[in-house]
Amino acid sequence: MGVRIFLAFVLMIACTVVGNIFMKLGASVPFAERPLFGIVAWQSCAGVAVFAAAVIIYSIVLQWMPLNVAQSFAAFQFVAVIVASAWFLGEPISGVRWLGIALIVAGILAVGMSGGLFEGAAGGGSVAESGRQAS
Repeated sequence: MGVRIFLAFVLMIACTVVGNIFMKLGASVPFAERPLFGIVAWQSCAGVAVFAAAVIIYSIVLQWMPLNVAQSFAAFQFVAVIVASAWFLGEPISGVRWLGIALIVAGILAVGMSGGLFEGAAGGGSVAESGRQAS
């Protein structure tokens, strides 16, 4: 996997994690203290904005790799959100959940290997080029 793809995924996943944490914090604000129409807290608005940044970054990633591989790597966000919720919000992670996390990671790695992302490619061809290479 190319460095720019890796960094873009890290940034996208970080945005997703931060967006989820903000959404949870906003959902925890009592209705009476939510400034936007008594429905939405500022934390929720911040979460939506950070999610928007993640979407923009993801759309850039899609220029560099096939959707099916990109979406599989995007699944790392599920692992990152679970770990971040434990770290920042004190939410517990049970043994069964750790097993699920391990299975998610194994699946992501399997898709990455089948997509040729770990073969040390210079990383940077367009999706059209990667499609031609696969043919």
